[in-house]
Amino acid sequence: DWEKIITSKDRTLNYLFSVVKKIYQALLDTEAVIVEKFPRLKHGLPKEIQFISTSELEAMFPELDRKERENEITKKYKAVFLYKIGWPLKDGKSHDGRAADYDDWNLNGDIMLWYDSLQIAFEISSMGIRVDSKSIVKQLRHKGEEYKLDNDYVKDVINNNLPLTIGGGIGQSRMCMYMLKKAHIGEVQSSIW
Repeated sequence: DWEKIITSKDRTLNYLFSVVKKIYQALLDTEAVIVEKFPRLKHGLPKEIQFISTSELEAMFPELDRKERENEITKKYKAVFLYKIGWPLKDGKSHDGRAADYDDWNLNGDIMLWYDSLQIAFEISSMGIRVDSKSIVKQLRHKGEEYKLDNDYVKDVINNNLPLTIGGGIGQSRMCMYMLKKAHIGEVQSSIW
């Protein structure tokens, strides 16, 4: 996981996208090193990642369920940042569940890569610009979680006692699976399975 302090001016989709592009470049650089060391693995990542909102994805594939939509768009572009996850779509349900007191649902998303070994969209990272004093209240009310307004963390966000941040997680085992073209997590981590 990672977290970075930002300013209020950084709470934009453009800033979010710029951070996603940096992360994606790190993935490209990692793949290049691995392919140089193990040439039989071959390059699989496109040069650029595509940005698609959940509402755009719903409009493209209204007849498909959420996972099928992710598979279709990621199979097409090979690398996608699916953003604005949390608010309801036209059918009244959100694309995927998100905590109301974590990411701002207008400024978050998932980095997904087409995983040819399993023929699926493979989420590598979930990330976003974190909630601020306005978005946390709006999202908690939407989810019917007003009781959290009394929690110390939520109070600190509302009262601007905490810095504004962007952050996320990168699945290390998933990234290793993708880069090394493995079909099971047990092939890249020591565990009992």
